[in-house]
Amino acid sequence: MGSTAITLEDARTLDRSDPFPHRRQSFCLPDGVIYLDGNSLGALPIATPGIVADTVQGQWGRSLINSWNDHDWIGAPARIGDKIASLIGAHPGEVIVADSTSVNLFKLLTALVQMNSDRRDVVTEMGNFPTDLHIADGVAKMFGKRLVAVPSNQIVEAIGPDTATIVLCHVHYRTAFRHDIKSVTERARAVGARVIWDLSHSIGAVPLDLHADGVELAVGCGYKYLNGGPGAPAFLYIARDLQPEMISPIRGWMGHANPFAFDDAYVPAPGIDRFLAGTPPILSLAALEAGVDLMLEVDQHALFGKSQRLFQMFADLMAARCPDFALISPDRAEHRGSHIGFAHPQASAIMNALIAQGVIGDFRAPDVLRFGLTPLYIRFEDIWQAVDILAGIMASGTWRLAQHAEIKRVT
Repeated sequence: MGSTAITLEDARTLDRSDPFPHRRQSFCLPDGVIYLDGNSLGALPIATPGIVADTVQGQWGRSLINSWNDHDWIGAPARIGDKIASLIGAHPGEVIVADSTSVNLFKLLTALVQMNSDRRDVVTEMGNFPTDLHIADGVAKMFGKRLVAVPSNQIVEAIGPDTATIVLCHVHYRTAFRHDIKSVTERARAVGARVIWDLSHSIGAVPLDLHADGVELAVGCGYKYLNGGPGAPAFLYIARDLQPEMISPIRGWMGHANPFAFDDAYVPAPGIDRFLAGTPPILSLAALEAGVDLMLEVDQHALFGKSQRLFQMFADLMAARCPDFALISPDRAEHRGSHIGFAHPQASAIMNALIAQGVIGDFRAPDVLRFGLTPLYIRFEDIWQAVDILAGIMASGTWRLAQHAEIKRVT
């Protein structure tokens, strides 16, 4: 796609051949807003309010406590986990929905470090998402281990006989750089170590096949590309063969083999259920399931195909119209996720100015403007309009008026 030749009509022509022409109508998108932050908080599916309302009024309101059985509330973590499993190339019974990504990472990492007590190193990436680094560092200190953080291009070399485990985000939250999940996993396995993959910026964004890639452990969130709502429950994945060896450090009653026997002694549940802890948050799970069901209706490879075309249009338009911005995301599709990042010394003020004009992206310190490419509801016209607005902001200097505003966002 040529850069200066891209017109608004070109963008609209691409929209007319969109492989997901009606999916945008499945989301609540305010008029006058170009939403390019779905990689941080996915848009609200149209169906979600009705589903949550029915869970509140039709189930809780009418069936009361009987809803745990009558409406299978008790089975929600495993039921939704099985649906997520089909999105990531896992088998039924290998994914459970519970807690937050941070808590799930703590559970898996602690279990692994205890299993490999004779090894001292927890390997991770410098500049990894902070919660992953903080939790890895905390667990390492708890067990007298050493946190080894290296640049992304040195990960494979850092994995050796002293490695207890590796903690990596599959897709980097700032740059969208995507690790080669198979080669890193194979390297770990060759030295007797295991990788915990954080799929928060992967699931619903890039095709995943964990079994084909030999992945045994992963965590991920539900509020980005899965559109599960703010603070949606997260998930964890453990390959079936590994489950009997893994014991959760959080021995909650829902992870007990017989939670309603109310025994004093803890006996871990068989399978993935042993990584449950407290009572499932049913209202949040209902919202998450609505988003997951929507994602199950689309082909993940076609989804990423559209993401690639959105990325290329964005990169070409920026090169032509906003040349002062440096693309920090990988050029090659096989090396990236589904967002795009640009560096600029005044990134924070520029993003504030964009948001004031209805283009909602994100700022990541110290100098990155980040834009989510969520193909179910982002149009090529949205990309063209967003760059057009950005070019106008830069030409007029209006970004200077937003220099002192502060943007606060989650991941």
